[in-house]
Amino acid sequence: MRRALTIGTALAALMNALAAPALADYGSSQGPEHSNAPACAPPQANSARCHARVVTNGRTGKPDATTSYSSGYNPADLASAYAIPAGGAGMTVAIVDAYDNPTAEADLAVYRSRFGLPACTTANGCFRKVNQRGSVGPYPAGNVGWGQEIALDLDMASAVCPACNILLVETDTNAFTNLAAGVDMAATLGANAISNSYGGNEFSSEANLQSHYNHPGIAITVSSGDSGYGVEFPAASSFVTAVGGTRLVHANTTRGWTETAWSGAGSGCSAYITKPAWQHDTGCTRRSVADVSAVADPSTGVAIYDSYGSTNGANWYVFGGTSVAAPIIAAAYAVAGNTSSISNAAYPYGHTSALWDITSGSNGRCIRGKSTAGAYLCTAGAGYDGPTGLGSPNGVAAL
Repeated sequence: MRRALTIGTALAALMNALAAPALADYGSSQGPEHSNAPACAPPQANSARCHARVVTNGRTGKPDATTSYSSGYNPADLASAYAIPAGGAGMTVAIVDAYDNPTAEADLAVYRSRFGLPACTTANGCFRKVNQRGSVGPYPAGNVGWGQEIALDLDMASAVCPACNILLVETDTNAFTNLAAGVDMAATLGANAISNSYGGNEFSSEANLQSHYNHPGIAITVSSGDSGYGVEFPAASSFVTAVGGTRLVHANTTRGWTETAWSGAGSGCSAYITKPAWQHDTGCTRRSVADVSAVADPSTGVAIYDSYGSTNGANWYVFGGTSVAAPIIAAAYAVAGNTSSISNAAYPYGHTSALWDITSGSNGRCIRGKSTAGAYLCTAGAGYDGPTGLGSPNGVAAL
């Protein structure tokens, strides 16, 4: 049974944060003043790359970090854009990432305090950090890029579901086998939703790795990628909700926002994964990506606090990438309280009226090799499309 959603202290805190400054739209991510760059290095074979992208100064190429919050969408912005109600008490959102961020818990405390969210610490039982074997240390080697991904994921889970518990599982490396083991461990430790903000090129044996993402009763989200048209694994898995990306801007509309497909969002037709029964698009005979979407364009990115990768105390960043979207959707699943009935991405396909249909924008030309796929796989339009899937949340009834 779906949990009752009542307006409480956490939502009030979110709405109070509306008084805080929001993101000034940077416009083109290739403009002279602002650009963006991937947080993580390209992966080696059989490994994944994190999908976080940090806004940089277009002239220096360095992150546009500040000593205090000045820009980037905050929790109240996300609650407004996606009509997220209060909820999620007793639910656990797990974050699976590679390597260690040694300041993760302390930085999460700063983010939550800045926006009036309740404390989430090891001491009060809200926060738990383990390695891929489920132990509280020793942790993997530190890595600044993946550390920023961890900070991003923790902040987004907090922003959307401040009442949720958070489990951080840090894997030994970014090898697919280790990350898959981290997902299994998160499931073993009782996660209700598991967010995975990483991916890599598809490979012929990926179907054999799908079992690690098959945990009925747990909502598992995966970012679709940041390189435009093309499919990555594990977003291609038929057991996960593949999360695409949008550009989100304020607008003088009833909703107060508009969204278009982000040019960097991954999408397309899997080369190896069989089409699930709940997908009915006709331009792809196998698994289509994505299923749903949320903000990902760094030009309309989110505020993130991270001291591990900072210099001179400038710890506030603006981040984008489908790494933003995956934990947003995972946390929204937790708010909905319906994860016990989730076994794959089928649920949103039966509840499209609770999604904002995104009908414009593109992430490239729908070409794989010498063949051209259906244009909807790379171009947003009415109904299902590749870059944004069925759309973005309008409340949590579709999750």
